[in-house]
Amino acid sequence: MTASQHMVHANGLRFRTMVDGPAGGELFILLHGFPEGAESWSKQVEALSRAGCLTVAPDLRGYGLSDAPDGVEHYAITHLVEDVAGIIKAFGRAAAHVAGHDWGAVVAWFFAGRHPEMTKTLTALSVAHPAALAASSREDEDQQTRSRYVALFLMEGKAERVLADEDHRRLRAMFASGPKPDAVPRGVIDHFTRSLGRPGRLTAALNYYRANLRTEGGAWEALAGLGAIQAPTQLLWGDQDPALGRRAIEATAARVQGEFRLEILAGAGHWLQFERPDEVNRALTRAASKLSGMLHRDEQERRQGLRRLDDILDTLEQLNLHDRTELPDHVAEALVLLGITAPHSIPVPQLIERVWAMQQPYLITIVVERRRRRRRKVSSESALV
Repeated sequence: MTASQHMVHANGLRFRTMVDGPAGGELFILLHGFPEGAESWSKQVEALSRAGCLTVAPDLRGYGLSDAPDGVEHYAITHLVEDVAGIIKAFGRAAAHVAGHDWGAVVAWFFAGRHPEMTKTLTALSVAHPAALAASSREDEDQQTRSRYVALFLMEGKAERVLADEDHRRLRAMFASGPKPDAVPRGVIDHFTRSLGRPGRLTAALNYYRANLRTEGGAWEALAGLGAIQAPTQLLWGDQDPALGRRAIEATAARVQGEFRLEILAGAGHWLQFERPDEVNRALTRAASKLSGMLHRDEQERRQGLRRLDDILDTLEQLNLHDRTELPDHVAEALVLLGITAPHSIPVPQLIERVWAMQQPYLITIVVERRRRRRRKVSSESALV
């Protein structure tokens, strides 16, 4: 894949991010789970970038090359949510499509609940609405059985020793659980375990459980108290997931006030991005198109005009360079969509000034993308020399 690596400052920490896609595209934030990293989303980053979306997959706090503050308290859900808000702002946006898997899904649910104004759509993989999961953990014997492993993760020191023993044998075994034991490539598993083998990193990852799932201090109660979600939401769940059962999944619809879609993947386990990448990719691209479908027609037309601004400006600049005054019909039509009436009667230099002045924020991203394409072209030409 062609994703680039960037260190981003957000919420007082540094986050390593994998980034791909056009600068002006719909922004997607993809949040990984335990015991993973940004590379869990490699296939989705590639698919979304091809679909014209700017896609960002960070190593969450404590993971990979992102900062890992000491202390369980730094991994409470309130901090994790603000990490996401800070990353979105670091990319110059006010809102984004947010997707998460495993613990990343928990963070995504809470982000959508705490920051509805910043959530365009929500896509959760494997994990139900946290309040539904809390209820099933209290009342459903099946979910209680599935969640027994959490007791080990809450044991400070012992969990680290058990999981790190024999070259992280138990961590590696987690990826082989479910119907497709070879779905996660060996090289990816090696990368994740090497990363968690760095000093303090496994403890940081386990602190997600310790800060948010202990019964004392009200942590679990805070998770159980998440309210209804307003954003358009979709939930994907594999019916062979060994850790997360059906009851909470089916109870999630009642906790989403926005448009909701549940997709049950028959025969799939927990690692959906690897086991069923095509279905996950379709769901994510559907999120972007769903937002476009909800826009008012006039807004859609305006955005269509904005996407053509790059070509329009090139044409106008060429006309101005050669002192030509007659506008091609397709350029005039696009200018009308942008709200410029009677463009044929306006001198070309004034048209250029008005277009730039009208949509300066959009044009900044277009210029970034134009430079990106030119760099790729130069790189390709250099490779042929």
